[in-house]
Amino acid sequence: MVLMGLGISFTSCKKDDTTTVDPGPTEYIATNDSFKSIESWTLGAENLGVDPSLGAAHAGNDSTVTRSIYFKDNAKPANGKYPVGSIVVKHSHNPAGTVAMYTAMVKRGNNFDAANGDWEYFMLAGDGQIAKTEGGMEMRGNGATMLNGMCLGCHTNASSKDYIFTNR
Repeated sequence: MVLMGLGISFTSCKKDDTTTVDPGPTEYIATNDSFKSIESWTLGAENLGVDPSLGAAHAGNDSTVTRSIYFKDNAKPANGKYPVGSIVVKHSHNPAGTVAMYTAMVKRGNNFDAANGDWEYFMLAGDGQIAKTEGGMEMRGNGATMLNGMCLGCHTNASSKDYIFTNR
């Protein structure tokens, strides 16, 4: 009986050699709350003036425009890929206030758009809310559907950097 008690005692003190690492969420679905206080996020880059590679996107052909790129929670890639839940917002603006555009990318995961990095693209209103069409539909979608594929049409050029142009 005493030996059995000691066996139990030694067994219960045995160190568990299995360590589990939390892989993080498998899917992140952005809501309006996801985009709160954008200007307080990490500023990853600021680009000024005309950028011919942007064409009309992000007010790329306006010499007065500043494009500020923000990363929520200082998101950075690991092994070349951003983790699920990463959020990047580009605010295109100018001093006259004639340009004030917010666009966003959210790493959604869960094979949302596996062929294109699992990113979801957004248009945002100035208050950080997800913009809506005149019919009341949220302006969000995968690369092929958002703005008839315009987002993915450009961001495919950065596929080797997980579809993000700004170096991190």
